Amino acid sequence: METERKKHMEQRGLLMVHTGEGKGKTTAALGLAVRAWGDGLRVLILQFIKGGWKYGELHAIETLAQAEGRIEVRQLGLGFTHKGETPKSEHLRAAKRALAIVEKEITSGNWDMMILDEINYAVNFGLISEQELAELLAKRPGNLHLVCTGRNAPDVLLQQADLITEMKKIRHPFESGIKAQKGIEF
Repeated sequence: METERKKHMEQRGLLMVHTGEGKGKTTAALGLAVRAWGDGLRVLILQFIKGGWKYGELHAIETLAQAEGRIEVRQLGLGFTHKGETPKSEHLRAAKRALAIVEKEITSGNWDMMILDEINYAVNFGLISEQELAELLAKRPGNLHLVCTGRNAPDVLLQQADLITEMKKIRHPFESGIKAQKGIEF
C-alpha cells in the first residue's frame, strides 16, 4: 500500500492544455513557466504563430534568462496566419521548421518544461496535422512537463492531457471598441 502511494506521489511530467475562446491561455502558460523557473526548472517556450513583434512577455523572459538562464523563448511563427500578406505556403514552411525544432528539443534532455504556445492554432489552421502532433506527443519523455496553448485543442491532445483548462470569454473590452492595451494583450 505504501509503495503504491509513493508511486502516485513521484514526480512525473504532465501534459497540460490551455484552450478556449477566452483571453489568458498564453498568459497562464507563462505564469507556469515563471513558477517553474523560480523552482529551478529549465523552461523552453516555443511560439508557433507569434513572430516579429516584441511582446511584453518576451522582455520579461529575456530578463530572467539574463539573470540566471534556464529559460528561453523562441518565436518560430510569422505572425497572424489570417491577416497580412504572407502566403499560407510560408506559414506552412515556418510551422514545419517549428515542428522539427520541437522534435529535437523534446528529446534533448535540456528542458524540464516546454510550452508549445499556439500549437493548437497551428493544427486548426492546417499548418501541422493531428497525426504530426500525435507523433510529437509520443516522443515526450515521462519527466517532461508539456504545455500546449490555443483555441480548439485537437482531440488527440485532449485525450492524452493530464490537465485541461478552458478559458471562457464572458466579456472583452474589444467588443466595446477598446483597442488592445500594452501590458494586457501584448
